[in-house]
Amino acid sequence: MHEMNCKECSDWLHAYLDNELDTATAIQLRMHLDGCASCRSQLKSMEVLRKGIQQHTPYHAAPASLQQNILSQIRSQSSSHPVHPFIWLQQWLAPAFSVVALAVAASLYIATPSAMDQLTDEIVASHVRSLMEQHLTDVASSDRHTVKPWFTGKLDFSPPVYDFAAQEYPLLGGRLDYIDHRTVAALSYRHNKHIINLFVTPDTGDDSGIATTSRRGYNLVSWRQNHLAFEAVSDLNSKELQAFGNLIMSQPK
Repeated sequence: MHEMNCKECSDWLHAYLDNELDTATAIQLRMHLDGCASCRSQLKSMEVLRKGIQQHTPYHAAPASLQQNILSQIRSQSSSHPVHPFIWLQQWLAPAFSVVALAVAASLYIATPSAMDQLTDEIVASHVRSLMEQHLTDVASSDRHTVKPWFTGKLDFSPPVYDFAAQEYPLLGGRLDYIDHRTVAALSYRHNKHIINLFVTPDTGDDSGIATTSRRGYNLVSWRQNHLAFEAVSDLNSKELQAFGNLIMSQPK
């Protein structure tokens, strides 16, 4: 795999924040960030700036009719004049709106990815990275009494560890990973020939049922239970991945 340097990392940081990178490039960038304090600091500064803009820039909701009118005009113009939609949008709105109103209207076209979208992409990237680098486990064992104690002293919480070999979801082992700017527990399982990565982090929210999503060909299920957040990701089909999540949720507290 190509090893990304600081110049390349800097060039890609905005696209990374905007959730525009393909999986392979996102993995390379994340690997570089893991080992480069300077680039991590640059990313942090960009995140702080973005958060400040989002929190303090005035926002005025546009009526739904305006959005439909703009999109209709964009489609009409695009079919006859191959002009970038944002350039056309600026020309169309400038005579009638102030700069602030123009920025609001443009935001209808340019969507900022949510924190959950970014977290989902990071989880998928970590899953793919563990397979590509053959670093699925730091402690390889199907014995939960070996894997669970291994995390002691390495995390500020105790992740639950189960083996579901009888249900055809055998435990492969565990490792430490880095998700959403913190060290987390990653447990690996197998179902037939499919690998499942289960990420576990502390969470102060209330318990929740399983939520499902997919990203770039991978399925994810997530839930909260006993002040922990669980995220399972795999190329396994969604129904079987949900069955895996239900197995864990059904275990006694």
